[in-house]
Amino acid sequence: MSTQTTGLRELKKQQTRENISHQATRLFLERGFDRVTIADVAAAAQVAKMTVTNYFPRKEDLALDLSEVFVRSLAGTVRARGAGESALAALRRAYLAAVAEHSPVIGFSGPEFARMIVGSPALTARLREFHDEREKALADVLAEETAAGPGDILPRVAAAQLGGVHRLLFDETLRRTVGGQRNEEIAAALTGYIGTAFDALEPSLGDYAVRPAG
Repeated sequence: MSTQTTGLRELKKQQTRENISHQATRLFLERGFDRVTIADVAAAAQVAKMTVTNYFPRKEDLALDLSEVFVRSLAGTVRARGAGESALAALRRAYLAAVAEHSPVIGFSGPEFARMIVGSPALTARLREFHDEREKALADVLAEETAAGPGDILPRVAAAQLGGVHRLLFDETLRRTVGGQRNEEIAAALTGYIGTAFDALEPSLGDYAVRPAG
């Protein structure tokens, strides 16, 4: 199989996935998450039900379609940190950048979408699972980056603290969005909260997982 054929096939898969996600989001916002079925989404996207579930195994994943990016975001930031930079500093820097961009990955989703999430027990439960998965991925990377032994609990402790701060800030973004605040207002408030939250972790994690120079 040629590289061009493989590329076209992957492009087709990506387009199909995006179409399914777009149609699902439209239906969820129009009717409410709980009133839309997988069959409804398949019909709107003009694909088979099995195609929908191949791309999105659970209905909740249709709404939270950035879950893969979300779950690996903290671990990816730590893995890509610069020389002399700690995990804490890298995550602070990345969060400030995401706030400036009004990134949907950290909760800038718009009021209708935010209300849909908080109004659905299934979606809020799935979101908690993604927070947990993100924290586990971060702990794994911290253990790898610090050459921690199998019985060393410190990477998990650090991930719990860092993940907890990110979870709190995400919830605050969602709360303010549901409350009708504009993205600019939310970003201004979050910038102050980021300083407070990350400063509180500085005494314990400021010198942890610092990437050596070179």
